[in-house]
Amino acid sequence: PMTRIYIKLLLTAIFWGGTFIAGRVIAGHVNPVAAAFLRFLVASVFLVGLTLKNEGLPRPMDVKRVLALFLLGATGVLAYNLFFFRGLELISAGRASLIIANNPIFIALFSFLFFAEKLTPLKIIGILISVTGASLAISGGNPAALLTRGLGMGDLYILGAVCSWVTYTLIGKRAMNRFSPLAAVTGAAVTGVVMLFIPACLTGMAAEIPLYRPMDWAAIFYLGFFGTVLGFVWYYDGIRAIGPARAGLFINFVPLSAITLGCLLLDEPVTFSLAIGALLVITGVILTNTASVRMLKRRVV
Repeated sequence: PMTRIYIKLLLTAIFWGGTFIAGRVIAGHVNPVAAAFLRFLVASVFLVGLTLKNEGLPRPMDVKRVLALFLLGATGVLAYNLFFFRGLELISAGRASLIIANNPIFIALFSFLFFAEKLTPLKIIGILISVTGASLAISGGNPAALLTRGLGMGDLYILGAVCSWVTYTLIGKRAMNRFSPLAAVTGAAVTGVVMLFIPACLTGMAAEIPLYRPMDWAAIFYLGFFGTVLGFVWYYDGIRAIGPARAGLFINFVPLSAITLGCLLLDEPVTFSLAIGALLVITGVILTNTASVRMLKRRVV
């Protein structure tokens, strides 16, 4: 059974790496707002079914629970996906995945700022290494160039996705007091779909849907089912079986899978700066997570 858990976690990382490929496939063919709406429409259908099967009907909602779902949907679904799909119209899947791989770094920083969580020397070293790696990847091996020419719009959009996810995660820390993980993700997905419906219609989704290619529909289904539903369920199966610290280490395979799949399926070049940047980002994230695990163990003891 434990081998099966590890296989599921590895596949989850590959699925999540594949979301960058799927995003690139539909880039320029599906409007970012429509892509976000359709992705989470697919995901919501399966998530609602899973939630009803596993947890039954939701209990009555109070104002605080409604507000929590609104904020989770606005940040983790609406904002994140609009930035994500817009960014993937402009930059490669591998490059985008390396920027988003810094999510744990920004979560650690903002947890320090807003929740007074300690920044240990190991965490600080991890943050510096990871940011250096991302800078190398973004700048093509010349971080100093970022000071003169700045970040490109694609990079800024993906950084917007990072900020959205960090906000979603920090809100989620409080929301988990009111919801199970499955109910929180399902509620956020449904809320996000409702928020995206009118903007998607206003951007001409109904007129464009007949023009979508079969591969566009395949990518949308992949994003909704494999990248969202199956990835979420298997990841939380792993957390229940081996704990969040060990399960979280598998997330480091996401940029590796995105870069590999981008090379194999989209002919995206794997440059020296991208490879070194990936190594540094993953090293930095591992160090930051290791520091977090040590702090958690001390609290438990």
